[in-house]
Amino acid sequence: MNIKKTTSESKPEKEINRSWKRFKANKRGYYSLWLFVILFGLSLFAEILSNDKPLLVYYQNSFYVPVLKVYPETTFGGDFETEADYVDPYVKTLLNENGNWAIYPPNPFRYDTINYYSQRPNPAAPSQDNFLGTDDRGRDVLARLIYGFRLSVLFAFVLTIIGVVIGVFAGAVQGYFGGKIDLYAQRVIEIWGSMPELYLLIIFASLFEPSVLLLIVLLSVFGWMGLADYVRAEFLRGRNMEYVKAARALGLSNRAIMFRHLLPNSMTPVVTFLPFRISGAILALTSLDFLGLGVPPTTPSLGELLAQGKDNIEAWWLSMSTFVVLVGTLMLLIFIGEALREALDTRRG
Repeated sequence: MNIKKTTSESKPEKEINRSWKRFKANKRGYYSLWLFVILFGLSLFAEILSNDKPLLVYYQNSFYVPVLKVYPETTFGGDFETEADYVDPYVKTLLNENGNWAIYPPNPFRYDTINYYSQRPNPAAPSQDNFLGTDDRGRDVLARLIYGFRLSVLFAFVLTIIGVVIGVFAGAVQGYFGGKIDLYAQRVIEIWGSMPELYLLIIFASLFEPSVLLLIVLLSVFGWMGLADYVRAEFLRGRNMEYVKAARALGLSNRAIMFRHLLPNSMTPVVTFLPFRISGAILALTSLDFLGLGVPPTTPSLGELLAQGKDNIEAWWLSMSTFVVLVGTLMLLIFIGEALREALDTRRG
């Protein structure tokens, strides 16, 4: 006798499956998610896609991996003990004669590689050597876009995670306990939110050396307040519901009720706003770099490329290529956010 086994899904699993089906039904957001994941995944391997060092060298019956290890020029028959300059035509000749060979990345330039052998003044227009041209210092624009895109997205991820953690904790404490805690916390948030963020950034930029870490710290102390308001409202609405009263009657601690029962039911606005917060962080970094208040000048940055495009109006490839990358990234994140908002809307079938 065969007994047919049936598997049953829990209520959270069913809701997740329904939300995922609603998300997939939004083709624009679904394909935008895949495209963004692919582009960001490729940017994580920027050193392999765009680098002035060969990926693999075969020289005199031995294999070398310059992209991972530093080799002096004398290793390949050169004259100097310093690291080999693989862009130098002399070194290239050594690596491609007498049966030797080298495999270069698709774009043979790093973000800080200066093309000293270009026959045209900088900024140089797109050519066979530099697919998107060079900036005013002779650096490859495509390489700086790849590395700049990766830096912007990673910066946005870190800033969003920190803002979500602080915002969720602050909003949960305010909404759950209410009373004087909520009243005093709201006054502190109002005072802190009225601080001139841009002026503080200018002051700290003049006192400290610009860095990505400094920007994350300064933007994190302001970036959590908007999300805290949504979490606070959800906790204020949910703290008097029957399942919370039942949990209190069973003797559960406030911490268990807040983060085991209330928080999962209050995550909808948090998850919905994540793509929009990421896009806002990317735009904030680009704006600060454009104003010269962001990362150091040597760091690859979309805002720094836009500033160069402003200073060199005739070099259309600087502003146009950066504009396409920036606007394309923001559009993908907005489409993902819209699809996520529709997917988490329980009123939809």
